[in-house]
Amino acid sequence: MNVSEELIREIVTKVIQAASAGESKDDFEKHVDPSGIIGIKTSTVKCEPFGQEGVTLKDVVSLEEAPRMGCGIMELDHTSFEWTLTYDEYDFVIDGTLEIEIDGRIVSGNPGDIIYIPKNSHIHFQTPNKTRYAYFVYPANWQELN
Repeated sequence: MNVSEELIREIVTKVIQAASAGESKDDFEKHVDPSGIIGIKTSTVKCEPFGQEGVTLKDVVSLEEAPRMGCGIMELDHTSFEWTLTYDEYDFVIDGTLEIEIDGRIVSGNPGDIIYIPKNSHIHFQTPNKTRYAYFVYPANWQELN
């Protein structure tokens, strides 16, 4: 069997790509397995400012990695903001207290709690303290649907 230099180059390139597929270019710890499974160390995620004082967030998966569901980390520091969801969202409270106000009522979550917010809900996210939570949205491309 005669193996060409071009075939060797192609094989080596594929091996290098497969080996590096588990490495992330993000500024937090994330492992992307070739199977599509993604592991994220939430404690390493550094959130970035989002529109107003006391609100920071960081999306942790791209549409290429997870085309159907979005995910990120959000931090609120003694603040509130109004929002209308054009998507379904689950929030998993990591630290602090997350309050979702809707129609004058408050649904509250503490560390370990999950809050579901259905699409088309007009709410106020609010926190009486510094709060960190993971959000999971469907569909992932909700911004493109508006």
